Amino acid sequence: MLKIAFEIAFEIAFEIDFMNSVIQAVTQKLFERSQTSRAAYLNKIHAMRVANRTAVSRRNLGAANQAHGYAALGKAEQIIIREQPIPLIAIISAYNDVLSAHQPLEAYPAQLKAALKKAGAMGQFAGGVPAMCDGVTQGRDGMELSLFSRDVIAMSTGVALSHEMYDGMLLLGVCDKIVPGLLLGALSFGHLPAVFVPAGPMPSGLSNEAKANIRKQFAKGEVGDSALLDAEMAAYHSAGTCTFYGTANSNQLLLEAMGLMVPGAAFVQPNDPLRHALTDAAGTMVAGLAFNKSPIGIGEMVTAECIVNAVVALLATGGSTNHTLHWVAIARAAGWHLEWSDFDALSAIVPLLARVYPNGAADVNDMHAAGGTAYIFKELLDAGLMWDTVHTVAGQGLRHFTQRPRLSGLNNSELSYQSGTATTLDQGVLRPAAAPFQADGGMKLLNGNLGTAVVKVSAVAADSRSITAPCAVFESQEAVQAAFKAGELHRDVIVVVRGQGPKACGMPELHKLTPPLTVLQDQGFKVALVTDGRMSGASGKVLAAIHLTPESADGGLIGKLQNGDIVTVDAVTGALSVAVDAATLAARMLVLPAHNHAGMGREMFAAFRKNVNRADQGATVLEF
Repeated sequence: MLKIAFEIAFEIAFEIDFMNSVIQAVTQKLFERSQTSRAAYLNKIHAMRVANRTAVSRRNLGAANQAHGYAALGKAEQIIIREQPIPLIAIISAYNDVLSAHQPLEAYPAQLKAALKKAGAMGQFAGGVPAMCDGVTQGRDGMELSLFSRDVIAMSTGVALSHEMYDGMLLLGVCDKIVPGLLLGALSFGHLPAVFVPAGPMPSGLSNEAKANIRKQFAKGEVGDSALLDAEMAAYHSAGTCTFYGTANSNQLLLEAMGLMVPGAAFVQPNDPLRHALTDAAGTMVAGLAFNKSPIGIGEMVTAECIVNAVVALLATGGSTNHTLHWVAIARAAGWHLEWSDFDALSAIVPLLARVYPNGAADVNDMHAAGGTAYIFKELLDAGLMWDTVHTVAGQGLRHFTQRPRLSGLNNSELSYQSGTATTLDQGVLRPAAAPFQADGGMKLLNGNLGTAVVKVSAVAADSRSITAPCAVFESQEAVQAAFKAGELHRDVIVVVRGQGPKACGMPELHKLTPPLTVLQDQGFKVALVTDGRMSGASGKVLAAIHLTPESADGGLIGKLQNGDIVTVDAVTGALSVAVDAATLAARMLVLPAHNHAGMGREMFAAFRKNVNRADQGATVLEF
């Protein structure tokens, strides 16, 4: 217990004079409200470490257990793993050919095993985890499995690590629910060191701005299916992560901000020789962490400061609103009670440093070329908005992540680091903290008689951030599209789409709403969206109050709204309300969602829908 008490004290002992007072206050509040749960978590992972009293974890297993684990190894490897106390590292991958971002991961296990061997360790492919592409399933029945797939991935990671063979882990994943799922699973084995291994973005294709214009033209009936498909395939054209700054790329930036990835690894493209060197470095790095006589596991690295750094990085870059769900769940998996109010408080003082689609015309390759993560972290650290004194997989504080990797040495084959750019290389993409695109991080918490919701305003014009108008109520995004095509929404309107929460149907993303609502706004109408569903990293220039909780399936007032009710969505004051008196609302019948859960695997997730918690609690079925 003394060790645990010391670790907790260490986590909050960083009193640095130049740290922003709000950063310090949010970190302190996070620590104070989490003392009991964080202590319980640290005690749990400490007990797991103590249970493995031998030099390597596998030696705690019986002879038959070990033999099963070694059986498929080559004879030479069997001798080494049996006789020598070298670390055995679990490789867990989300590789498949459907996700362009994950296709390059096919060759990584073999490469990582070679890098581990060179570092004096050994790697074993411990398990694969499922990975679905939200881009493929948008607007389809399969999208109702998307958010729940995160928890399945976490469970699958736990299954892979349950063999108790391993002294560390390498986690291969990039996209939307995959990285949060891997991280949730890894934190259940928080006594083990871990390094995340990305694959990088695809080269830039058709610009995001041009793609958005084609989508709007299609919504207005100006172009047909063939032209739309041509544009989409020109945008999504090769292996690598989609280049817009959605959830997948936000994942990568947040992992770097948490110090859980090789510095500078987030946005190097798949076929760049530097990517190969960074992947090797991940193997070398986790081997070094596992060799340490006093190893620091991933659970101990994820401190209050680490969590705050992730939220700050998200807000400073206008990242995905999905992370108001994911990082609440991730924090709780490590014993931290992160709340939406923390996002709100931090957003008020964190400047927006990046303009990347959907917050601007640039893509992540442009952001990387303008200075990338190294420049972003430097600006935030220098402004006292991020904690440097955190544990990272690099063995140094976060300041080390302000350096950029490069190849040098004989045949340009050695990985080295140099200082990142001191000034932005493109003022239209990245700006310094002293002269940002806007003074706040562009994410706002809304409260009122309708409940609590999140709104992302970093791409919303200042004159479109507060709307009071009659609402039009729908039960699906297809119904909204039909009303738009029929000319029924060409007016000032707040579109309400309910029955889209986790309990109702798994909280699918509602990307198909963006083109028609954008067209209405471009035509001069005041437009907003209110939903208990998600919009994710594609949240654009239309004011959208999303993740509304309580959802309609949980008795939320959104289930009592009627066409014509006057609704206010105000991202300036933080108000979200309907102008109907309480007595009238109480007398109205609650309209519960009526979904068909048969087909496309949805019936198998009935237990998830029944047991999932609220959006502001992480929208998870996992218990921590």
